[in-house]
Amino acid sequence: MHTLRESTLDPAAALAIHDLPAGEPWLHEVKRGQTLRIVDLEGNQAVDTIFYNAADTAESYSVTDTLQRQGGIYLSAGSVLYSNRGRPMLAIVADTCGRHDTLGGACAAESNTVRYALQKKFMHSCRDNYLLALARADIGMDKRDLVPNVNFFMNVPVTEGGGLSFEDGLSAPGKYVELRAEMDVLVLVSNCPQLNNPCNAYNPTPVRFVIWGTSPSA
Repeated sequence: MHTLRESTLDPAAALAIHDLPAGEPWLHEVKRGQTLRIVDLEGNQAVDTIFYNAADTAESYSVTDTLQRQGGIYLSAGSVLYSNRGRPMLAIVADTCGRHDTLGGACAAESNTVRYALQKKFMHSCRDNYLLALARADIGMDKRDLVPNVNFFMNVPVTEGGGLSFEDGLSAPGKYVELRAEMDVLVLVSNCPQLNNPCNAYNPTPVRFVIWGTSPSA
């Protein structure tokens, strides 16, 4: 399913704008009612993202609840992301890319070794990024808190045999997805450093985060 919907929000009215370099992690709280836009600045970048209830991080994004409720494996405008407690966490309110992956997971030392070569084990990975961001934040979270993620802008078709195929992205420079928070959420991001499959066109690039809505200090 490809559902495209333009945003009516003006970046000039945003509360915050943050550019994340290629391959880097980011952890940020988005308050209920705020809208987060993720912008693929140069195109074909994969943005691996996990969401947590900011008040209780044991509640997190659930791919199984989300896909079961929406009856499909891709996310786009109109999709709602549900938690492992069956509650809506975020809703996709605008999307100019049209499809985002929920099945490909995040690259890790182990998967890099299996997919590519033994010598790739120690290359930079999304799992390492997640752990680095959590360690820097010092909020009592670690690898036990990691759950399956969303891969915004990533194209992972399901084959006729039921397997996954990592293909060139459907995105392009300036494409974006916007999510409205239905609860206070922690957004844990790895701007994927992957160099060995087409998800980043073999060239990781920066992305931009834009936030609108009620000020966190209000």
